Amino acid sequence: MAEWSQTWTFFDGTWSEGNPQLLGPRDHAAWLASTVFDGARAFEGVTPDLEAHCERVNSSALALGLKPTRKTGEILELASEGVAKFGSDAELYIRPMYWAQDGGRFSVPPNPDSTVFCMCVYALPMPEPTGFSVTRSSYRRPAVDQATVNAKASCLYPNSARALAEAAEKGFDNALVLDPVGHVAELATANVFMAKDGEVHTPFPNGTFLNGVTRQRTVKLLEDAGVRVHQRSLTFEDFEEADEIFASGNYFKLMPVTKIQQRDLQPGPLYTRARELYWSWAHR
Repeated sequence: MAEWSQTWTFFDGTWSEGNPQLLGPRDHAAWLASTVFDGARAFEGVTPDLEAHCERVNSSALALGLKPTRKTGEILELASEGVAKFGSDAELYIRPMYWAQDGGRFSVPPNPDSTVFCMCVYALPMPEPTGFSVTRSSYRRPAVDQATVNAKASCLYPNSARALAEAAEKGFDNALVLDPVGHVAELATANVFMAKDGEVHTPFPNGTFLNGVTRQRTVKLLEDAGVRVHQRSLTFEDFEEADEIFASGNYFKLMPVTKIQQRDLQPGPLYTRARELYWSWAHR
């Protein structure tokens, strides 16, 4: 049985400590994957963009055919309650979730009126920004007419898992995943940036990947600081020739890529600037 870190879970109006068993085999989510979630962070006494993450879980629910049962402000308050159950210096993952209990027509679509809400807050240390290696994935991100890529939906993650497993077999930590027409969409687990000749480039949010909350914040912070950021179509070869590559995501916020294929990279000045700007903003 798994040993979980310190965890508090809100479900059906009450908080309980640990990992309560909430799904049965007849629940729609258990066998037809009608689950959405979001992830926010608490660290160093701050919870950056917590409201945006709480808002996005409701948007994801609607995209998957669920009916949000909590307003953004209510989710925000519950998240704050959960964080308060830990020490002031705790490093936490904050995960609001929705799923369906019943199915609709032919059992396959979720019954939106059966949507339930859960909030899980648990200890998860922030990783050190030591960097990671990337390769090219043979798997693609689907378009919005092929899958619910406009939601942070659990059913999308097996594809990311395939990309990560393939990368690990090749000796890499992560992988750049292309979209259906062959442009880079994102990493298997995060949004991605590159720098070239003193300017930052990142894939245009074309509907094949989530325009992440941390990604949007990073773009704005860099642009406000006078850095030119280009959101455009990028090839894998563009990344191979980049001066720097770095990633944004809720788990680590900002992290450098230190190797692509067989080419070693160093954390560069634009990654360093982005991380400094983010940390400064978060603590403001």
